Amino acid sequence: MRATALPLAALAAALLLTSCDDSDGGGEEKQSEGATAACAIGDLEVQVGPANAAPAAGDTGNVPVTLTNSGAECTLEGLPSVTLKADGTSAEVAPDAAATKQKRTLAKGGTVSFTVTYVRGEAGSGLAVKTAEFGLPGDEATRSFQWSYGEVALKGEEPDASVSGFQQGD
Repeated sequence: MRATALPLAALAAALLLTSCDDSDGGGEEKQSEGATAACAIGDLEVQVGPANAAPAAGDTGNVPVTLTNSGAECTLEGLPSVTLKADGTSAEVAPDAAATKQKRTLAKGGTVSFTVTYVRGEAGSGLAVKTAEFGLPGDEATRSFQWSYGEVALKGEEPDASVSGFQQGD
């Protein structure tokens, strides 16, 4: 009886140790199956506005940009980048102080938005923006839209503007 108990105890210990392994037998394949690719700007429909344009110099305006995923499920991890372009000049827009890098999963047909907030500048003394260009984290491509909201005030050499983080839509 003692001879049988020892091998059974050894077998039980071996089974316990193998059940503690955190691998599921699928190895790295399982992780890559669950990983969602970064959103590509070419797979997103873009809608700019309607804007709450700043009516006069010194006033603040907001330009919302809504992205709708027309491709496969994808992930946005980080913040949008925005560059304001004037004749021969471009200036990057800083993230809003409250913007935090978050991971957002965007299903096919899902929407996400971000907002460019700016202070309107005096005619001739601000940045005479013609277009705004934006990019997504994880994608080198960019998209542009016409800027029709007046000049953007400057704080030193930088535009008095900020960009929010992504806000999940529908």
